[in-house]
Amino acid sequence: MNKEQKDEMKGSLAWGIGILILALLSTYARRQGYIDGDTVTRLVIGANGLMIAWFGNRLPKAFVPNACARKVRRVAGWSLALSGLVYAALYAFAPLSMAFWGGTAAVLTGIAVTTGYCFSLRAHAKAA
Repeated sequence: MNKEQKDEMKGSLAWGIGILILALLSTYARRQGYIDGDTVTRLVIGANGLMIAWFGNRLPKAFVPNACARKVRRVAGWSLALSGLVYAALYAFAPLSMAFWGGTAAVLTGIAVTTGYCFSLRAHAKAA
């Protein structure tokens, strides 16, 4: 495992541990009466959206030797980063029912944009 892979693994572990700690502290604060259940949900799921944005931002920075793969990673990075930020913002500010459906739609849209771009590149490569 090279240094870049180790750094990526450390970042992933930090996100996972950070979200677990946030969930535990939020639950403790709710039990003490400092925050309500909706706030716990918004904090934890909003952190998940920020994690999606972080991974989306990191994606195009990974080394890929193929030009088409770099293009796909760039589009995937933007689409996932933006969808993750929308997801987190909805859970921070919108009513929970709207945040659930809107956040789900945002992440699915990011995935659909990436998948559609992959298929368009593939069709263009076959035509050439």
